[in-house]
Amino acid sequence: MAAAARGIDTQQMRYCTHCAHGLSRGIPPGDDHQRWFCPHCGKIHYENPKMVVGCIPEWEQRILFCRRAIEPRVDFWTLPAGFMENLDTTEQGAQRELQEEAGARMARLTPYALFDLPFISQIYLFFRGPLASATIKAGPESREVRLFAPSEIPWDTLAFPVVAEVLKIYLDDLKQSKFRFHTGVISKRI
Repeated sequence: MAAAARGIDTQQMRYCTHCAHGLSRGIPPGDDHQRWFCPHCGKIHYENPKMVVGCIPEWEQRILFCRRAIEPRVDFWTLPAGFMENLDTTEQGAQRELQEEAGARMARLTPYALFDLPFISQIYLFFRGPLASATIKAGPESREVRLFAPSEIPWDTLAFPVVAEVLKIYLDDLKQSKFRFHTGVISKRI
């Protein structure tokens, strides 16, 4: 499937980050995928999936949610999550996102679910575990943070399909009192 058909912006690169020469798009020698490459210095500019890390923070049988203050999906609810930064471990990234969005920390993180979203070239890794304390506060990317009981989850105003999928799995595991690691693919916007 062509990158443009998958919703990937193939026009974003214009200049080589190595020598500042204009880039070309094509299949570089010895490769089998279309790539941005520099005809001047030969550097290939790879475009790889983005890694998103997040968590299901638990406190006294409730889950911490953030109401988004930024696009996309401003005013919709989500679990604390965001793109990894260079030099982060996945756990550090999840803790950092929780701190930035909800002013909170997890006591411990257990890997819980890994979802591929190939249509937007993203991979989501969610952890679950208890909050270190009930102290929470909205950060710059959140209008509001709140603990919801499972019966109170705002299903109609969840920001992203991957969050809904992870929560469905989580609630099934919660009913059985048995949590295991899950994987899945979300192949298109729901």
